Amino acid sequence: MASGFFALLDDISALVKASAVSLDDVPTQVVKTSGKVSGIVIDDTAVTPKYVVGLDPSRELSIIFKIAKRSLINKLLILSPAALLLGYFAPWAITPVLMLGGAYLCFEGYEKVHSMFSKHHEVNVEVDEVKVITPEELEKERVTGAVRTDIILSAEIMAIAYSQVRDQPILNQVVVMLAVAVFITIAVYGFVGLIVKVDDIGMHLAGGKYNSAIQKFGRGIVKFMPYFLNVLSYVGTAAMLWVGAEIIAHGIPFTGNLLHDLEHALAELPAIAWLAKAMLCAVGGLCLGFVVEKVVVLVKKMFAMNIR
Repeated sequence: MASGFFALLDDISALVKASAVSLDDVPTQVVKTSGKVSGIVIDDTAVTPKYVVGLDPSRELSIIFKIAKRSLINKLLILSPAALLLGYFAPWAITPVLMLGGAYLCFEGYEKVHSMFSKHHEVNVEVDEVKVITPEELEKERVTGAVRTDIILSAEIMAIAYSQVRDQPILNQVVVMLAVAVFITIAVYGFVGLIVKVDDIGMHLAGGKYNSAIQKFGRGIVKFMPYFLNVLSYVGTAAMLWVGAEIIAHGIPFTGNLLHDLEHALAELPAIAWLAKAMLCAVGGLCLGFVVEKVVVLVKKMFAMNIR
């Protein structure tokens, strides 16, 4: 009896030691996984600031906090468990889900590029159709819209995160997924909060409390921020196309091998290899987004005809 009890304790001790050794590699796995989702993180960071444009500056950080809180809850309580369950019961579905998300990113990226270059903007708003809402209602609408966009990007982030640890022990999977969810959310929305308040910092520095050099620096910040946000928007769109296409390419053996061969051919020039792969994927993502957009329009037309 006693020997059996001590044998059980030995088994538990061995299991704890094995888990500890396994968990030692978690920080590395978190960093590696976070790097894999960098393109989506850039896009998430680039998209979010627009949701506080035109609102009371004193409410900007509060709004971003609300979005971040909802994003973290979605990642921790919905998306991470969903990815783990899907990986356990239907691991074959992970790649198709990732590819579906990649197609969506290409579609969104194409629509953004199309809107940038489209010269036809039809504005036909009847005055009596304008909806008057309070600042509180507008804030609620903005938060809801931001969370809706974020959950799509977050789903892709968590799916990619799981794809990087699916061969690891279950404890590692859970810890890495939760760590990535927390780290990515803090990184994205911390940076977004900084972005939306930089112009306020510039205005403060440009005030009369400081010497002329600091005031000039503050005015420079205020003038620079609109250009920075514009560039950030372009970078986010490019990242969306690049990441979406790369996800799909890796899900298809032929195209995945082509990307691998490209990286291998330029192995001595890693920066050039990365740039070539990113540009190739971005162009491919744009073409794929065009095709998806046409399919979406066709489906909508067929659906409308069936309703009639």
